[in-house]
Amino acid sequence: MPTTFPQQMLRHAAERPQAAALRIKEFGIWQTTNWAALAQLVKALAGGLAEAGLQRGEHVVVVGENRPRLYASMLAVQALGGIPVPLYQDAASTEFVFPIQNAEVRFAIVEDQEQVDKLLEIQGECPGISRIWYDEARGLRNYDAPGLASMDSLIAAGTAWISAHAGQVDAQIAQGRADDVAAMFFTSGTTGKPKGVVHTHFTLMDRAAAGARFDKLTANEEVLAYLPPAWVGQNIFSYAQWLACGFVVNCPESSATVTIDLKEIGPTYYFAPPRVFESLLTSVMIRMEDAGALKRWMFARAMDVARRVGPDLMDGKPVGGLDRLKYAIGKLFVYGPLRNTLGLSRVRVAYTAGEAIGPDLFTFYRSIGINLKQLYGSTETAVFVCLQPDNEARADTVGVPIEGVEIKLAHNGEILVKSPGLLREYYKNPEATAEVLTPDGWYHTGDAGFLDAGGHLKIIDRAKDVGRLMGGPHDGAMFAPKYVENKLKFFPFIKEAVAFGDRREKACAFINIDMEAVGNWAEKRNLPYGGYADLAQKPEVYALIQDCVEKVNADLAQDDKLAGSQVSRFLVLHKELDADDGELTRTRKVRRGYIGERYQVLVDALYGGKTEQYVETAVKFEDGRSGMVSATLKIADVKVFPAMKRAA
Repeated sequence: MPTTFPQQMLRHAAERPQAAALRIKEFGIWQTTNWAALAQLVKALAGGLAEAGLQRGEHVVVVGENRPRLYASMLAVQALGGIPVPLYQDAASTEFVFPIQNAEVRFAIVEDQEQVDKLLEIQGECPGISRIWYDEARGLRNYDAPGLASMDSLIAAGTAWISAHAGQVDAQIAQGRADDVAAMFFTSGTTGKPKGVVHTHFTLMDRAAAGARFDKLTANEEVLAYLPPAWVGQNIFSYAQWLACGFVVNCPESSATVTIDLKEIGPTYYFAPPRVFESLLTSVMIRMEDAGALKRWMFARAMDVARRVGPDLMDGKPVGGLDRLKYAIGKLFVYGPLRNTLGLSRVRVAYTAGEAIGPDLFTFYRSIGINLKQLYGSTETAVFVCLQPDNEARADTVGVPIEGVEIKLAHNGEILVKSPGLLREYYKNPEATAEVLTPDGWYHTGDAGFLDAGGHLKIIDRAKDVGRLMGGPHDGAMFAPKYVENKLKFFPFIKEAVAFGDRREKACAFINIDMEAVGNWAEKRNLPYGGYADLAQKPEVYALIQDCVEKVNADLAQDDKLAGSQVSRFLVLHKELDADDGELTRTRKVRRGYIGERYQVLVDALYGGKTEQYVETAVKFEDGRSGMVSATLKIADVKVFPAMKRAA
């Protein structure tokens, strides 16, 4: 029985040599690599790495978009007992320094010129890197840096090495064991330096297989791999489960063609964070606003029926004959074409995770027949902790503990997890490892929540972020910033939100508008604007956002525990929060503490009763240049509602 990823690959190559393993779209045409060809490529790459001197247990950095030859490279590194370390391809070069130094990296395999430039830029800080191989040669013809070579040359060297050392790569693969380290993922960390999360072949394969059994995945699935390979979620769905099940992984031509490629592939198994589902729906709603009166009327009537009966049909609940007929008509003329437009017409299972998803958004997808569900997990748990069964998908929970998982709550409400998928350690960080792993095998998730009566897990917030209001009418009340931020982001006009309130008398918030949604809203009302900063400060936009905030406040008032978290004042930021400016992690999580320090003048203005505040901010542009942006931001007061006491 295969116990490592390269062994799994060889199993598929032996049992289904001509079956498709990977596809990539190049110059508008899908190119297919079958399992037999993949095995041959992996062995050649492994031979090249062996010739270069890769040692068992050594780390190799892999950076780029989802590309077949990068997937093959990770398998080749693992074939020799090495450890691939995928890094975020959109990270600045300075973000590579710590992982490379921490893991003592000598070899790097990258996608293209952009990644080569980043590594050459930091060679002074990372002199240990002696070899860099690149997949895409465009723009690199005149580069003559020592140790820089193409992946083609690595394959050629590997082919020659294998001829001279027959059977040695196969022997190395056979030598692999389940408890060998398979990969290391650096957390994008909202505070402090990133930590290297060490996973074995067993932890990753066990959770991949458990998830596959839960959703009855087979080799017939089609997957579109478009999220960063450095993110453990992408790695589990499109690498670990790919090798566990043997399905087909499709790589888009570029990030710009993902929506087109999604429609062409028609995946059966799909994963996306809520922001992607929000973006897809926003594009649909914008197109509907531009449609004729008859189409808008038909869409509205059909969606009324879908929201009323669609989720019940998805969950197998009884629905009246007339409603079934209405839904069938809606499916023919609206839901079916809409799923096709979204590229989700063949989806059998779709998951979202990473952030809370709005109930309206969640209901929308399920109402049109897309089996969208939520899951709960993290880098340290190899993702799969809780999953939602097909007929028990709800917006306010993240599912039930799956096979092999135990959950208990600490005295402070923190969720503790015991699972076969837990990390081995944080690399070279025993103190941090001891903080999250108890001697008897429980992992501290850092999340606060509880199991409901049906056994579903409900997440409230990060345990360390749950604070208390001090002074004012809600003195001592719970303050859950992420809960508030997620509720604000449920509105299509709000892209990001940052809530403040811990140890203060009231809650206040920074808002980022969604440029596409608000821009379209403004154009419909003939409201001229000259870019993001100008649009963000329009009085009409403030009124729009204020209405959203007040709706959130009204909702929070229904919960006597969280009524104090209502937002009293807000401002719309003059720039979008950006990972390049350190305001978001690479997985787009808000770095609240850093933002509070960076914009201290704005926080002070919110709590100081000011109606506007001038601010200057240093930013990094896409071409690497630095600059300053400045603006005078308006500050708005918001209506708050009295807490609604629940009936006993």
